[in-house]
Amino acid sequence: MKMKNKARLICQVSAAAALVLAGNAMADEAFSSDSKWMTGDWGGERTKLIEQGIDIKMDYVGEVGGNLHGGFNDDKTARYADQFGLGAALDLEKLFGWDNTQAKIQLTNRNGENISNDRIGDPRAGTLSSSQEVYGRGHMVRLTQLWIQHQFFDNKLDVKAGYFGEGEDFNTFPCEFQNLAFCGSQVGNWATNIWYNWPVSQAAIRVKYNINDELYAQIGAYNQNPTQLEHGNGFKLSGSGTEGTVLPVELVWSPKVNNLPGEYRVGYYKSTAPADDVLEDDNGQNAATSGNPYRVHDSKHGYWFVAQQQLTSHNGDASRGLNIAANATFHDKDTNFIDNYQSLMFVYKGPFDARPKDDVGIGFARIHVNDDVKKNAELTNVANGVSEYDNPLFSPIRETEYNYEINYGFHVTNWLTVRPNLQYVTHPGGVDEVDNALVAGLKIQSVF
Repeated sequence: MKMKNKARLICQVSAAAALVLAGNAMADEAFSSDSKWMTGDWGGERTKLIEQGIDIKMDYVGEVGGNLHGGFNDDKTARYADQFGLGAALDLEKLFGWDNTQAKIQLTNRNGENISNDRIGDPRAGTLSSSQEVYGRGHMVRLTQLWIQHQFFDNKLDVKAGYFGEGEDFNTFPCEFQNLAFCGSQVGNWATNIWYNWPVSQAAIRVKYNINDELYAQIGAYNQNPTQLEHGNGFKLSGSGTEGTVLPVELVWSPKVNNLPGEYRVGYYKSTAPADDVLEDDNGQNAATSGNPYRVHDSKHGYWFVAQQQLTSHNGDASRGLNIAANATFHDKDTNFIDNYQSLMFVYKGPFDARPKDDVGIGFARIHVNDDVKKNAELTNVANGVSEYDNPLFSPIRETEYNYEINYGFHVTNWLTVRPNLQYVTHPGGVDEVDNALVAGLKIQSVF
């Protein structure tokens, strides 16, 4: 090769390398669409921290809900709720030389209002699901995670202890929708007053055993303390107010079907805390008419099933394609307000070649109120001498609520997703007298 050609090749390679380096530098800058953080890599300091074992977590979720039609109050308006998160994931092997050990601390702050509360549902009954899943658990800062985790015996045994919620490990499910019936651990939504989902934490321990690469079993113990729900108790670490323990067990199978990932979960929970019967007194009579206190049971229980499976890929690209998911939970009929729930969701990731990171989703959910709760309300109305729905003393009769959502997730940047959606709620709160409601939503997810 002549020297002139060699020089030209060297210049071309150098130019290409410079462009790559310049592109990487741009990707690390704040607000770059290719960066995974909105604030960028802080001049490389963020990557250095991760290499040292400290991964700073900062994120934001905001949700708008507007009533377009129907509901209990058809006076049209919109509500906004949001959540800020700040925390750190720690690799203690890198930091302190502790083999196979991790830790995490996470704070959350929620604010805003929910369209479901004052427009969709009858205030006497509320709704069963929520059109803005991020709403709830008070306008306050909470300690959501504070735990340490260690793997034993070549990672066969995994133990996690500290403060965290059941839904982080048991009955876990992603949150690619805005309606609560399609987002996160569903047991926590329907197991009344015992299973606290994000952002509430509890003193807990979880033990997992990896049977093989596709199958593991786990068991946990979570302090059941209702005082941690109270305003001002977001950092409560003491055990005062404890009523019992929630004991979940679960088997998780993660197979590859046609080289596409899937996950199947089946589990059971038991709460050791006392729980009131929803209908009867100690004599087996209807408490609403006898005037006696409701019978107290020494525990309550339920079980669940979750299935997630990618069905197709897009031209061989497994990051794109159709995914299906199904959820079902079943609960103690003696003590639980909701006795069963089911949902089905379809999500297509990368629907268009021009938008390979976008997704489109559609979901259907059914939430059924315990028949004994319905009977108790009917007897309460008889005892109060009321029969007309419009009477303020009337206890609405609740049966089944259906929720539907269709959404499109715009992957605006690697750190920002905007998800407009439409939701339809049939029989809000399970109350037939409330008009079906159409809700327009907008979900914003950002990583700082």
